[in-house]
Amino acid sequence: MIRLGLVGCGVIGQVHLRVAKSIPDAQFVAVCDVREDVARNTAQQYGIGAVYTDPAALFADANVDAVVLGVPANLRTALGVQALQQGKHLLTEKPVAMNADEVKQLIAARGERVAACTSSRLRFLPSAKAITDFVATGALGDLRVVRCRDVIAAGEPPSNPPPVWRLNRSLNGGGILVNWGCYDLDYLFGITGWRLRPRRVMGQTWANVPDYAAYAAPGSDAETHVAFFAQCDGGMALTYERGEFMPTATDEIWQLIGAKGALRMNMKPSIGKQVWFDKTSPHGTTSELIWQGDEDWETQHRGPLADFVEAIRDGREPATTLEKALLIQTLTDAVYRSAQTGACVEIELSALAGSPDSAMTTRV
Repeated sequence: MIRLGLVGCGVIGQVHLRVAKSIPDAQFVAVCDVREDVARNTAQQYGIGAVYTDPAALFADANVDAVVLGVPANLRTALGVQALQQGKHLLTEKPVAMNADEVKQLIAARGERVAACTSSRLRFLPSAKAITDFVATGALGDLRVVRCRDVIAAGEPPSNPPPVWRLNRSLNGGGILVNWGCYDLDYLFGITGWRLRPRRVMGQTWANVPDYAAYAAPGSDAETHVAFFAQCDGGMALTYERGEFMPTATDEIWQLIGAKGALRMNMKPSIGKQVWFDKTSPHGTTSELIWQGDEDWETQHRGPLADFVEAIRDGREPATTLEKALLIQTLTDAVYRSAQTGACVEIELSALAGSPDSAMTTRV
């Protein structure tokens, strides 16, 4: 049994507590929140004996084997380093940190412990596994373009005040690119076998449109719309666009385009979800349905915690290691830097066998 401690009893913390009930080898034995009443109510609801308001006290608890961090991004690195230094395995919420330098701090503190990031969530869906296996067969030929466009039209104005942290650079490290982009990039990098090595990036970000000011908390300074182009090793290109509260119709597409064919899919779970293979033939391009099924959000919520627990138990790497999270964060930093400077940003990294390098840097 892997004994877990949770820091942060907010919305995502409650998700971890709920899904842990379906993981045989996992048990939460301690919770921590600066709001003592919330921590105590949570502990009572889930039958947890140890309640803390100071994370350091939870990290010092000998009955805790591993820590799950469900706190805002600006707090994660310092708390993650403390937990690792106290000998705890670590699962951190996404985005993994505020910037690549903070991820390197986590890597330096990890030692022999298992450390993972929840940006892997969508890769635990059955469709993602089917896609990953299909790509590995080489049926697409040499990959040319890896593409994501997910822009969501604004719905009804929010009935409750929007979260202050969500579009705040100082609290969250950015906006839609870190909130949803880390999922998209983890998914795209993962289903292609982590072969993408971005080298040059041109990006642009935009703030919320004035007509939809009510959709963001007062003082929000991060983007709700982002687009970038990344040139990668091996002649591959990554094109990306994400937007929320958009003044345009919703459009969602994830696509892998190779020399022999292309895959079309939707990353998010849905009923009747389909994955299509468009392929070359003597009669021109034809389309074939290669996967169809029903998926729900509970599977992707359960995935990272179950994988984390299994990685500790089996002594293996988790789905998204800190090195993989660093690759995503380095690309994210480069996009923001390009948007700020209006220049192409180069990413310097060494292509180590099997995993991204922890010495990646960016320069204009």
